[in-house]
Amino acid sequence: MMFKPLSEFELRLIGYRLVTAEITYRLPDYHNILNEFIWQKLDIAPKFPALNSFLDFWEREIEGPIFSVRVAHSQLLSNSDFRAHKYEFRLH
Repeated sequence: MMFKPLSEFELRLIGYRLVTAEITYRLPDYHNILNEFIWQKLDIAPKFPALNSFLDFWEREIEGPIFSVRVAHSQLLSNSDFRAHKYEFRLH
C-alpha cells in the first residue's frame, strides 16, 4: 500500500514549522574568509531532525568547515496560514 505524502499545510497542522538556518562557514582554501548559506525547510522544534541531518551531511560531504549556525523558526500557525489554502474550517 502506498501512502500519499503529506502536504505542507498538513505537516504544519501536526507540528512542523518553517525553520531558517543561517550557516556561516569558512572557505576551504581561505580559512580567514567567512561565507553564509541560508537553509529553509519545515522541521520540528526543538530537536530539528531535518536541520541536524543537513548539518551532518555538510560535515561529511562539504569541505567548508562550519563556523556558526543561527536558527529561527515560527512557533504557531497564523490566520494567513488558513487563508492561503483551499480548506474550509467551521467552528460550531
